[in-house]
Amino acid sequence: MRFTLRQLQVFVAIARSENVSRAAEALALSQSAASAALAELESQSALPLFDRHGKRLRLNDHGSVLLPHAVELLDRATELEGLLRGEHGLGRLRVGATLTIGNYLLPLIVSNFLQTHPEARVALQVRNTATIAELLRHHEIDLGLVEGQVVDAELEVEPWVEDELVVFCAPGHPLAARGRSGPGVELGEIARQPWILRERGSGTRETFDRALRHWSGGIVPRLELEHTEAVKRAVESGLGLGCLSRLALRDAFRRGSLVAVEVAELDLRRRFSFVWHRGKYHGAAMRRFLEDCRAFTSGARRSDEIPLPPVA
Repeated sequence: MRFTLRQLQVFVAIARSENVSRAAEALALSQSAASAALAELESQSALPLFDRHGKRLRLNDHGSVLLPHAVELLDRATELEGLLRGEHGLGRLRVGATLTIGNYLLPLIVSNFLQTHPEARVALQVRNTATIAELLRHHEIDLGLVEGQVVDAELEVEPWVEDELVVFCAPGHPLAARGRSGPGVELGEIARQPWILRERGSGTRETFDRALRHWSGGIVPRLELEHTEAVKRAVESGLGLGCLSRLALRDAFRRGSLVAVEVAELDLRRRFSFVWHRGKYHGAAMRRFLEDCRAFTSGARRSDEIPLPPVA
């Protein structure tokens, strides 16, 4: 074999950053050394790996085919290096999670994981579904835990646990009393209300929009926010109705600071899922983390039935 692991490291770093200087900085190399490593790798290839646009390098079709194989080989090499050093720990894992999962489930799962494996290291990013999918496509994270649908030929999706959204309001809202004890409300009634919603690109917004796709009147949100807690605070202040996961609202419903508004016409069911790149090597850390996630939700029919400590 004429290629080296350093050449593959440079190739992967440039593929992620689309810039030789930034890739060299990430690898603690000089720009000339990174450029030379890429030139040597491309000289061994029948075709160039990038299309050049000034200082920007974008993977071409040949490079896109090579990238997942290079990432897998580097992952395996890192694991092998640890074994040669006599290390038996799980190493580093980069996880991306959407907001509901990242705020309400992952802190407990990661805490248990690190207590059981103190030598492990976890880097966690909390973003919306569209961003998590993009990070996976560029091999910037190892594993995604998402609420929205991911349909991408490069990514593999495995169902995890069921979830359900619910419409909710402040206790002083006119619909609150019917939400507490009545038979629920009709779609036409809530459609005319002002709405506080998550941003487009989030799994929560995707589920909400899909549930309302047959409503001819359409809903124009009064306010769009990127954070679950911000939506809850805005609804608590009386700005309008919201729609979030029952998991995120469980403690607020228990305290009475927010009230569920049941709408029989809306199908707000969805599923939390694991996502990874199809070419991703499942190292020991990733395998063990997935096992811990499945064990954490074992026995729960839906996410809001997972036993969690209450929030004061």
